[in-house]
Amino acid sequence: MKFVDEARIEVRAGNGGNGAVSFRREKFVPRGGPDGGDGGRGGSIFAVADRNINTLVEYRFAPLHRAKDGASGRGAQCNGRGGEDVTLRMPVGTVITDRASGEPVADLSAHEQVALLARGGRGGMGNVNFKSSTNRAPRTATPGEKGEHRVLRLELKVLADVGLLGLPNAGKSTFIRQVSSARPKVADYPFTTLHPHLGAVRVGTDRSFVIADIPGLIEGAAEGAGLGHQFLRHLARTRLLLHIVDIAPADPDADPVRDARALAAELKKYDDALHGKPRWLVFNKIDMLPVKDREAVVARFLKRMRWRKPHACISALTSEGCRELTYAIMAHLEAEGPVDR
Repeated sequence: MKFVDEARIEVRAGNGGNGAVSFRREKFVPRGGPDGGDGGRGGSIFAVADRNINTLVEYRFAPLHRAKDGASGRGAQCNGRGGEDVTLRMPVGTVITDRASGEPVADLSAHEQVALLARGGRGGMGNVNFKSSTNRAPRTATPGEKGEHRVLRLELKVLADVGLLGLPNAGKSTFIRQVSSARPKVADYPFTTLHPHLGAVRVGTDRSFVIADIPGLIEGAAEGAGLGHQFLRHLARTRLLLHIVDIAPADPDADPVRDARALAAELKKYDDALHGKPRWLVFNKIDMLPVKDREAVVARFLKRMRWRKPHACISALTSEGCRELTYAIMAHLEAEGPVDR
């Protein structure tokens, strides 16, 4: 299934039915009085979060959604039938905003959460509602209200505890394949990952967390270089960022410190709040360095970066250090609060 994380939809709720003007006409009941019924309400449109859906592709190709109008009232005090509501099922993590005003409409952050997108119009009142001791034959009824019409923007932000950052080919996809059941594509060329992947990491029998892998960032992403910033929204809900660094790049002219600083700068350009999240450095491909040189290479990197936050050394290919890293992540998440799974 194609992964789509943005969509524009138009929702039109149903109009309310008109009230009826009618008078009772039966044999042996002269001047029976008014008996016009009320119009039915128009159908409303709701959004429901569904954890079994992970893309907005359905709404990319079906942007218009309408609810039925309410039926008009009739004589004999028969009220019109209400229009059926429309329910749109969306992935958990979908943020809905009004395109015209920019105001948030809903944030579907929990399974089966319901949000009203467009309210149906109320039905009009029939003339039976206007009778009184001084107005015994009212010829007045009210029309039904118009249903709401809105153009909405849907934006999917995946729900994960941990997010992976890094340049293309830093080893993010290999790492998530090593520690979880996710199977993103891995190859020896950049931008192998074209859309986010989620993986559940089990630490013991009843402890786990979810990790998110997004396409790699490069310097100039804010100006649209590479795949740009378009996937960073998927890290907005994470509690911890892992900055994967290729400590042994194949290119002799590559500078991991410069690249790490450039990625941090791109993160800050996108969102200060995301840049301020807890972030660990994870030195990958440590197996490419001689054992006797590893400590010195990492120490030089940390000194140049002036990095005093947590860091780890792993080989995503051979799994060296990966298990220890997942236990450290689990301990950090549990220290901040319960991990709801």
